[in-house]
Amino acid sequence: MTINQSDNDEVREIQAGTAPTRFARGWHCIGLTESFKDGQPHSIEAFGTKLVVFADSEGNVKILDAYCRHMGGDLSQGTIKGDAIACPFHDWRWGGNGKCQKIPYARRVPPLAKTRAWQTLDQDGMLFVWHDPEGNPPTDDVAIPRIEGALSDEWSDWVWYTTTVDTNCREIVDNIVDMAHFFYVHYSFPTYFKNVFEGHAATQYMRGVARSDMRPHAAGTPKMVGSNSVATYFGPSFMVDDLTYEYEDYNVESVLINCHYPVSADKFVLQYGIIVKKSDRFQGEAADAMAANFGTFIAKGFEQDVEIWKNKTRIENPLLCEEDGPVYQLRRWYEQFYVDVADIAPEMTERFEFELDTARPVAAWQKEVEDNLAAKKADEDAASSVR
Repeated sequence: MTINQSDNDEVREIQAGTAPTRFARGWHCIGLTESFKDGQPHSIEAFGTKLVVFADSEGNVKILDAYCRHMGGDLSQGTIKGDAIACPFHDWRWGGNGKCQKIPYARRVPPLAKTRAWQTLDQDGMLFVWHDPEGNPPTDDVAIPRIEGALSDEWSDWVWYTTTVDTNCREIVDNIVDMAHFFYVHYSFPTYFKNVFEGHAATQYMRGVARSDMRPHAAGTPKMVGSNSVATYFGPSFMVDDLTYEYEDYNVESVLINCHYPVSADKFVLQYGIIVKKSDRFQGEAADAMAANFGTFIAKGFEQDVEIWKNKTRIENPLLCEEDGPVYQLRRWYEQFYVDVADIAPEMTERFEFELDTARPVAAWQKEVEDNLAAKKADEDAASSVR
């Protein structure tokens, strides 16, 4: 009996490693602000704990640890009373600053009656929470930039999606350098791809077209000729993508948000939203409909990613070819959010640029598309001849 083995070459073993035991330092978007202003407390599982989110009488959204410091009741199951969240267990009233305001049955509130209040940011219709394992407040250099079209009458309303993914959130961040997966997973055809990392920002510049073999143009609909994307992570979990869809006679400007927050080391909540700029062609309901259509399209793309993540393994030592992009450099940039501020090394934040040479991939992919289209036509011709 012969056993086939790989010569004497060393086999590349996968180093799976383990997910970090701490959560990233930075601003994390937890959803659209208005969804928390319905007069009810909201429960959020994040950063390995449970939070309660509620709006006070002036509509300012507050976030506290969900478990009451008295006897451990779940504040997210309580009631908003005035500017406080009342525990369902004994009615202790906790203000947005974390201090207990009132205990109806008690003579006085204990001086130490304080819980953790989380710093929030209400910006462009989205609610952010600040997380830092060291307990430091955010600095100006890690600010989330304003989005020009958000909440503007010249743009559509946000179309927003939320899903939970059972893996570590680094998987989604890796996508910002992964050109090839756009062709194989999302059926798009990248023709230009570049990354720039600097400070707390990591940017992907990409131009491309749809794969005509997998996403053919539907007769009677406007023909898309390409897309132009500038997508930047500002910190570890919030990406803004200035995305232009190019049609034969017009362009559609949009802003795509791709954001997440960790639930645990092996689970995160993924959220994504889109707004579309109104134009002479798209006004009012037409712009909202366009945003909804794009949202549905983008949702399918994320669903394709999730299916990959569900079945792959964590890999610390990916085996790369020249056309795979700066995966290790991206992870070095990403590491800055998982170490103490004092331990951030210059190579984590120094400017790094890398433009992929797309000549070889484009040539190979173009041939694959042409072969697929030829095979499809041959099948159609054969089927027609039978009839």
